[in-house]
Amino acid sequence: MKKLIALLLAVAMVLCLVACASKTTETTTSAGTTAAASGSAASAPAASGSAASASASASASATTSAAAKDWEIVVVPKDSSNPWFVRMNTGVEEYAKKTGLNCYQKGTDEIDATKQAQLVEDLIAQGVDALCVVPVDIESMDATLAKAKEAGIVVITHEGSALTNVDYDIEAFSNAGYGQFIMDNLADAMGQEGVYTTMVADLTNGSHNEWADAGVAYQKTAYPKMSLLEAMPRVESHDNGDTAYNVAKELFKTYPDLKGIMGTSSFDAPGVARAIEELGLVGKAFTSGTGMPADNAELLKSGVVKSLTLWDPALAGQAMVALAVKVLSGETIGDTVDLGVDGYTAMTFRKDSKTVLEGQGWITITADNVDSFGF
Repeated sequence: MKKLIALLLAVAMVLCLVACASKTTETTTSAGTTAAASGSAASAPAASGSAASASASASASATTSAAAKDWEIVVVPKDSSNPWFVRMNTGVEEYAKKTGLNCYQKGTDEIDATKQAQLVEDLIAQGVDALCVVPVDIESMDATLAKAKEAGIVVITHEGSALTNVDYDIEAFSNAGYGQFIMDNLADAMGQEGVYTTMVADLTNGSHNEWADAGVAYQKTAYPKMSLLEAMPRVESHDNGDTAYNVAKELFKTYPDLKGIMGTSSFDAPGVARAIEELGLVGKAFTSGTGMPADNAELLKSGVVKSLTLWDPALAGQAMVALAVKVLSGETIGDTVDLGVDGYTAMTFRKDSKTVLEGQGWITITADNVDSFGF
């Protein structure tokens, strides 16, 4: 009996040893498999890194997109009533609807540098993310925009190339090129000869004076039979059609040899044209400059004005917002900038400038095409 018990105990011990050996082998095999799997993953770090990078990119894109929805981008025009800026507002509203961005236009009830500066101050206090400004007065607005920059607000401007406290200034074209373009139109109307003068909204206005300066410089070489009125080489309209009309009427009466007025504000040429018509000088005196198609259709069709020049303010407003988004997103602004807006798809920096970007947005409006623009 004792032998039988001893035999059974021996068998039990053998079975126990076999079981333990089997479990150890299984554990070792499992560990080996795990190690192999880990080794396989370690041998392909590029694939894992690539997936992580793609995931991070997607996440960053989603974050940027989400952040963009929360950004508050405000376009501040010279005023809200001017048809030019009513058109700009249309463009900004269309852009907001298309992109879902919180961007909108807010202007004063009249063109006034002090009122515009106060509005910008209020928006700075409100803590908006970006300001897109068309300045009335360069010097006073520059001081105000310095406060915006100090507050960490992105600043984009239009028609403000002389400003220093900006991230970027957008111009629809080279100001020198546009000044030459207006002069070409005036010279064509004047038969390339005769006395002329220049009209700007204000002597403090940046772009208007640059256009006028460039037009005069260009005239001296391109149209030598034309000459600038020395007694009154530059006059102001204060962005007001009635003022342009009254100033022009006085000029034509005082200087009988005056044959042409180069306008820059959208109110200049139409106002001058009224004076030409009232004084019976149609066909004898001429004007050209910036103007809205619909507002000046009859003047063009009647022949009082031969042509007007323009860029679409709706697209300028959209371009400012598009650039503000790029800056807010942390994008690098390279040598050539595509804002995805017609006329602003191949913007380049003005020579010797790191802030002024110029597009190719100018157009000529005549009696033949005035009805084709839709504004």
